[in-house]
Amino acid sequence: MNASPAPILTHPGLPYLDMILVKGGKFLLGSEEKEARDNEKPVHEVTLPDFYIGKYPVTQQLWMAVMGEESNPSRFKGHNRPVERVSWNDTQEFIKKLNDSSNKKYRLLTEAEWEYAARGGEKSLGFRYAGSNKLKDVAWFKSNSHGETKPVGLKYPNELGIYDMSGNVYEWVEDQYHSNYNGIPKDGSAWVDKEQGADRVLRGGSWYFSAQYCCVAYRNFYDPMIRLDYVGFRLGLSVNNV
Repeated sequence: MNASPAPILTHPGLPYLDMILVKGGKFLLGSEEKEARDNEKPVHEVTLPDFYIGKYPVTQQLWMAVMGEESNPSRFKGHNRPVERVSWNDTQEFIKKLNDSSNKKYRLLTEAEWEYAARGGEKSLGFRYAGSNKLKDVAWFKSNSHGETKPVGLKYPNELGIYDMSGNVYEWVEDQYHSNYNGIPKDGSAWVDKEQGADRVLRGGSWYFSAQYCCVAYRNFYDPMIRLDYVGFRLGLSVNNV
């Protein structure tokens, strides 16, 4: 369960903005397991460059540090809990303000980056969930969440030292939703080829859903304007934008 230390990028004055360097590589995106859904197929080989990923989902404390003390939209209040009830469009506003203040180019993760990191990247041990085959060890989900989000970082991290990639809150990614992987970019970039307003992908499951939704290959999607108390997000950053 113990993750090896990885290079971490921090930003002074912004709490919980620790970014872990993920070494790129090849991996198989999707699932061929018996219970895999059609939108997890066909399995595709993707080659990713190095990138940074948030050690935690964006917390309410970080959200308020960027957007203002009165801006917290979350139902389940707590500085160290993930921010929720944020739409995909809201994440874009947050990222713009963060980048204006930090002179960096933070962004949402691509779907391929998210899954590669959740699987443990080059250190992957092949777990069903992000960090373990025992979901209760790494995630807050329907069976153990008591019907609410939890502060980030209380469960075990995955192989890369990343927390809460399974469970707690669903995480918006950059990609528009497609019903299968035919045509997905093989370089790990975001799959964005539809009109503005198209559904966006979420990954990771949440406190509200059962175990199957927390699998590293499971995909969900919503309208980019929707706000729900089990949906948040995690930041990404390209290495050449550090």
